[in-house]
Amino acid sequence: MSEEEGRTISFFEKFLPLWVALCILIGIIFSQIIPGISEAIDSLQIGGISVPVGICLFLMMYPAMLNLQASELKKLGRNPKPIILTIISNWIIAPFVGLAMVNIFLPGSSETMRQLTVAIILLSSSPCTAMVLVWGWMAKGNQEQNVINTSLNTITIIFGYAPMVMLLTGIQNIPINWFLLLISTFIFIGLPLLGGLISKRLIVSSKGEDWFNNAYRPIVGNISIIALLTTLVVLFSLNGDVLIRNPDLLLIISIPLLVGFVIVVGYNILITKLIKLKYREAIITVIIGSSSHFEIAIATAIAIYGIGSWAALGTTMGLFWEIPVMLSIVYLGRYLRKRGFWES
Repeated sequence: MSEEEGRTISFFEKFLPLWVALCILIGIIFSQIIPGISEAIDSLQIGGISVPVGICLFLMMYPAMLNLQASELKKLGRNPKPIILTIISNWIIAPFVGLAMVNIFLPGSSETMRQLTVAIILLSSSPCTAMVLVWGWMAKGNQEQNVINTSLNTITIIFGYAPMVMLLTGIQNIPINWFLLLISTFIFIGLPLLGGLISKRLIVSSKGEDWFNNAYRPIVGNISIIALLTTLVVLFSLNGDVLIRNPDLLLIISIPLLVGFVIVVGYNILITKLIKLKYREAIITVIIGSSSHFEIAIATAIAIYGIGSWAALGTTMGLFWEIPVMLSIVYLGRYLRKRGFWES
């Protein structure tokens, strides 16, 4: 798409891994120097959902919904092969690889292990709908395919996320509050989607599509990243003390996340080679098929288990590792392109 191919990467996007690490450090420091910060934040709840985190998560989700372009879905039949491969990876390969990882690396039936298991299930069951536009642009992939796939994911996650999570947690015999799961899906996907559709229509009709794409979307995109970083500070302020006392649990959750990433990324690279996709379509397929929608995973974990829970921390670690993994895919894709791995 022209507006994506011609865009420049923002200051926030360029140094996002640095901001993530810095906010995690700030959160941990706050947990040590500000007594009672976790109790104060955790007390601000409505119906079990943290108000400050809920606001931040809404602001994280809303800009992603502005990427939904229903008109692009009409082009699905033009080149369906990459789209089909991505759907298979998002809704079959990734969720069941995540399930395999928890069975291999998270033994035991303690409450901590159960919550970490649910965290990996929440992450592996959520196809990405936002940051892939950034990664796809950096990799010089087919941004038209990126927008089409992102729009499709925005719709499918509304109907597929909750059933997939309930299926996988059921296989693991982990009881989950399905009502809170559905409420989280509605609040953190349905409402931002509705807000995005309404505001886009109103703004385009009053200011024009050019102003919407080149002025409004970049502004709310930066707000989204600020909300993400604020959420990280809050989450690690709540969990910082536990992390310092239990550093081994960070390793326990990181191993299945990273091994799962390697398996899914490897699968997507191999399948795009076997199907003989060209580079611009192949790299977008690998990026979208390997990433997760960490915003909804974090929101759901908080709604079900609480803001200071191990499930919330586990999903946050998914975000921590996904950013360097996605950047690695970008540079790996560029390297493989130079070596002629995919057709040019």
